[in-house]
Amino acid sequence: MFPFILVLLFLGPGVLLSSTHVAVISPQDPVLRMGSSLTATCSLSPEPGLHAGSLYWTLNGVCLSSSSYTLLSSTSLSVTLHNLNGSQQHSGDNLVCHGANGHVLAGSCLYVGMPPEKPVNLTCWSRNTKDLSCKWRPGGRGETHIRTKYILKYKLRWYGREKECENDSTGRQRYSCYIPRNLALFTPYEIWVEAANQLGSATSDITTLDILDVVTTDPPAHVQVSRVGHLEDQLTVRWASPPELKDVLFQAKYQIRYRLEDSNQWKVVNDVGNQTSCRLAGLRPGTIYFVQVRCNPVGIYGSRKAGIWSDWSHPAAASTPSHVRLQSGSCTPQPGEQNSTLRRELKQFLGWVRKHTHGCGGMSIKLYDQWRVWLQKSHRKRNQVEPRHPQRDCDLVEEFRSLVLAPRTHRKPSLYRD
Repeated sequence: MFPFILVLLFLGPGVLLSSTHVAVISPQDPVLRMGSSLTATCSLSPEPGLHAGSLYWTLNGVCLSSSSYTLLSSTSLSVTLHNLNGSQQHSGDNLVCHGANGHVLAGSCLYVGMPPEKPVNLTCWSRNTKDLSCKWRPGGRGETHIRTKYILKYKLRWYGREKECENDSTGRQRYSCYIPRNLALFTPYEIWVEAANQLGSATSDITTLDILDVVTTDPPAHVQVSRVGHLEDQLTVRWASPPELKDVLFQAKYQIRYRLEDSNQWKVVNDVGNQTSCRLAGLRPGTIYFVQVRCNPVGIYGSRKAGIWSDWSHPAAASTPSHVRLQSGSCTPQPGEQNSTLRRELKQFLGWVRKHTHGCGGMSIKLYDQWRVWLQKSHRKRNQVEPRHPQRDCDLVEEFRSLVLAPRTHRKPSLYRD
């Protein structure tokens, strides 16, 4: 009855006075399943000058066909609606009886919908072990067309009383709930969702979880990206562990993703492990890259579950150095089998180096850096002394190849300095 009073108040106080004394619609504010039929009757009070044959009906402001009317008496006019669709608004559809002059004589709200189905996909997560957030999806197609209330309920598995977390049923967070405090650790919870409206109710399956098994962290802090000297195809990424968990016993694994400035395609580095820095290799020279990092707590307080990935950190950016072409010419093929063998072995060596420089390697990265820096310095030094010659470039690379492939005791110490 309350929605009907609101409609009449909106139309004006004169309408409320008129409808109270002139006419009434029955049934008043019915709740019906979709596909149902309804016959409503507008009954006039005895009053000079009014006859039911002059009345007409509207639904949500649209006139209903007179073929659906039935004149029951001089004071009663009914209308029959078949195969009703779901209500267009949760406050109900407005069925109104009008006088010949268009005045509203009486009104009723129709609630047409479906009972809720069993909620599904209930998932929960805890931010830094401090709270609990849950979300779910309504069962079936989801839309009941009438106001449906969802309540998340939870309790400790073996003891404790049942508690409720009533969700905000509006906007984007319609099927979610947030429990901000007073949660127990090391004890499993039973969690479920109940849905109810005027046509029925439904309950989800019970989810059993320990808060420690569903922990997610804040994104890693202080993400920084920097160049690796003058190497034009590499960047170093550094970050700090999530600050909220600095006193919590856990290990973490990290992921990095990066993209070109003018691209929406991210490339993910999965094998970062528990370290808080990583080298990105194989990048384009003279290019700006955006980088993000996220964290997954592993084995928090001894939990056997892997945890949940955090959100990605705010993007950090850096550019690789511009590519500078060295006037080194090319290793021009020379006659003879010896030179052909050298070129083949050199190609294999460089391929081996490049193969082991992607991701976050150790020694292979170091050798690669040393080769690049050593070769550039050798080119600059020889450029200052004498003109370039293609064969000397081949000799330089072969010299470095001999050094890195020689036994460790015979290598020059300069090759292993940071």
